[in-house]
Parts: sequence; C-alpha cells; structure tokens
Amino acid sequence: MAKTAAAALFECAECGWRSSKWAGRCGGCEAWGSVAETARDDAPVRPAGRAQLKAARPVAAALPIRQVDAAAARARPTGMDELDRVLGGGLVPGAVVLLAGEPGVGKSTLLLEAGALAAGHGRVLYVTGEESAAQVRLRADRIGAVSDDLFLAAETDFGALLGHVQEVNPSLLIVDSVQTVSAAGVDGVPGGVTQVREVTAALTALAKQRCLTTVLVGHVTKDGSVAGPRTLEHLVDVVLHFDGDARGQLRMVRAVKNRFGPTDEVGCFELGEYGLLGLPDPSGLFLSQRHDPVSGTCVTVTLEGRRPLVAEVQTLVCETSGEPRRVTSGLDFARVGMLIAVLQRRANLRIGRHDVFAATVGGVRLSEPSVDLALGLAIASARADVSVPADLVAFGEVGLAGEIRRVTGVQRRIAEAERMGFRRAIVPAGSDVLPGGSGGQGCSQLRVREVTDISAAITAALSG
Repeated sequence: MAKTAAAALFECAECGWRSSKWAGRCGGCEAWGSVAETARDDAPVRPAGRAQLKAARPVAAALPIRQVDAAAARARPTGMDELDRVLGGGLVPGAVVLLAGEPGVGKSTLLLEAGALAAGHGRVLYVTGEESAAQVRLRADRIGAVSDDLFLAAETDFGALLGHVQEVNPSLLIVDSVQTVSAAGVDGVPGGVTQVREVTAALTALAKQRCLTTVLVGHVTKDGSVAGPRTLEHLVDVVLHFDGDARGQLRMVRAVKNRFGPTDEVGCFELGEYGLLGLPDPSGLFLSQRHDPVSGTCVTVTLEGRRPLVAEVQTLVCETSGEPRRVTSGLDFARVGMLIAVLQRRANLRIGRHDVFAATVGGVRLSEPSVDLALGLAIASARADVSVPADLVAFGEVGLAGEIRRVTGVQRRIAEAERMGFRRAIVPAGSDVLPGGSGGQGCSQLRVREVTDISAAITAALSG
C-alpha cells in the first residue's frame, strides 16, 4: 500500500502543476476540479553505461558557419502583411508555430485565410478537430478562403493525421486544435497534459523531419496564458497570442516567443462579417469622434511593440453617498487605484468620496506605464470639470512620489501624435526631444512641454 501511494502522481490538466496528493483546487492556476491522477514519468534514470558513450557516425558533417546554406530557412510571406510583421517576414520552412487565444476571438478565421493565401505557393493541409469539414467549408465560402490546393480533413486521431500528411504531402500543416488530437498508446484523455505534450512533441519532430511548416492552435486558461504544460512553449519555435475584446472588432496578434524574428511587434486586424482585415494604421480606432472638448478625457500615445498607437482615455468622477466605487475597462484596475492615491496625496485632489470610472475608447487594452500621465490628467479634468485641450497628448509613468518618469520611444510617439494632427504634448522631463523629430521630421509643428511631477502636469494641461 505504501509503495502504491508513493508511486501515485496527480497533475493539473490546465497548467501541468503536479502533486503527490490529490487536491480539489490546483495550486498553480487555482482551477477547480482539474487535478487528476496520471502516470508517473519522472522515475530516476540510471546513469548510462560505457557502451552507450561510444561515438556514432554523424548524419551530416559539421561545416564552417560561412558555408552553411541558409536559403532553406528563409521566411516565406503568408500574404497577410500584419501577420508577416509579427512573424518576422513570414513562415519559416520546418518551423512550428503555436497560436493561442480565447474562444471565438477568430483564430480559425485567421488561419483559414492564411492557409488559402499560402495555397498559391504549395499544398496546405487544414486539420480540424473541433468542427466538421462542412462547417469549415461554410466559413471558407463566407470569407473567400477557397483554393484547390487547400485540403481539409476533420480528424482527432493522431495516426489518421499522419496518414493525411503522407497522402497530401503539404508544405503547410494547420492543426485546429492540438488539444483535440489524441494519440493511441499515450495515457490520459484528449486535451490532458500528457496527451497534449506527446502530440505536440510528435508534431514538432514531424515538422523537422519533413521540413514541414506547422501551425498549432492552442487553448488558453482563464488568466490568458497558454493551456497545458509550459513545455509546449519550449517545444515550438514561435508562440503567438491572438486577443481582442469580444464586443469590439479589433484583434491583435503578439509574439511571445519567436526564434526567427522580433518579439516586440504587434499585428492589428479588424474582424468583420467577411473575415479579418489588416489594419496598417489603427490609431484612428481608439479616438472618440466628437467636435467639442469634454472634461475627463485625455489622449496618449502608447507603444504596442515597435508601433506607436494614439489612444484616448476617458474618466468620470461623481459624488457618492455610500462606499466609493472604482470601475475600469481596458485599464489595469490595480494601477488605476494606485494613481488615484497618488493624485490625492501628491496633487491634493479630493476624490476619496467620489466614484471613479475609467475606460479606453475602441476596446483597446492599455497596460503600458506610459498611460499613467494621461489617466491622471483625465481624472483631474473630470474632478475639476475642465476639459483638456483637444490638440494635446500626454504620456509618462507616474511614481508613488508624484514624479513623472521617462519612457522609451519618445521620438516615435511624438511623430505619431503630430501625424494624427495633435499640436501639443506633455512629456516627462529629460526626454531629450529632438527638434524636428526622429530623422529631422515629425515634431517641427508640435510644442513639447516637459514636466517633473503630476502637479505641474495638471497645471500645464488644465490652464490652457
């Protein structure tokens, strides 16, 4: 009995957290009912004998790095400019890409469009385990993603998936999703940690052997991270997150890991009735369309990767007779609460007995600390019922002492603000704004005011 209990292992199906005892709630992701008994795979490994340490003949001889041909590993564009921007130019032959996102955000639509465009340069195999082939065909007809070289199969068995790969011989394989595929002989249920790990490892090995570009769709947990063990992110070459507000039309693709390109790029799409449309200039989506200035609003310039985006923050401050409320949408709740405390203590702004509502325009999520200054000015504007000038932008991080800290990419932010028609900017002191903007252009018509603390910023913004 003691040996059996010692050999038991319990694992979370959501995040891979392990424990020697069963628990109703996962100690890693705190999900309820996700811990189940699984086979133990961490038995001690015996040291290798001398016979196993003998040298073997290498498959290919080692070459000087200058003689290695890199043409086979060059990225091939997908035909979707915003997706290629995030991937670093396109899909690399033999690479394994993991695309994660919430249900209904548009992952299948994105890959179906990308597959139809890539079918013009070779065969594409789209394997769906969540829908029938007829359902995928209906979506393809609606978004215009139909091609003779785009092959479709509805399979959940890994062995059958390999059979389709051998018959079609594609240059691009799309699996939607990896959690629905199960392999015979592997412990666990489909979607479990063990199954997902083994299927992903086998698909990665297949991609390297056949030089087959593979895109895997992955589910996400309630906190937005990739579902399953963290080993999935180490197995694949690229990890992309596809997110957006379900109530809005904006969708964003971000690279969390990319062995072939940058991880600080973001691709913007607009989800419509006929599929996804790339947005090379999405700044206008995050500004309200009004002609008269309104108190409680301020415009900022945030950096999404390398791309500057002009976004508007709106706040509403009103008296309350009960417990004051703090409500946010598109902003970090904890950071908004901290900023309210700084405004009360450092700027003598009396809002402790007032409800504070803060939101962004267009459903965009702003998490960069540079949004602090614009948010603080919007709250001060709402409290004083004095509007911030419509041609003014503000960005900077606010510290607990009320100081305004410098942020990165000042020149790009300033250039984007002037391109959108703004003429004044409030920035942290010491930002070293060059006259004429980056490259001698971009802010020649924009007046920049540098401030050191939140009180000076409020005075500069509300005094006209």
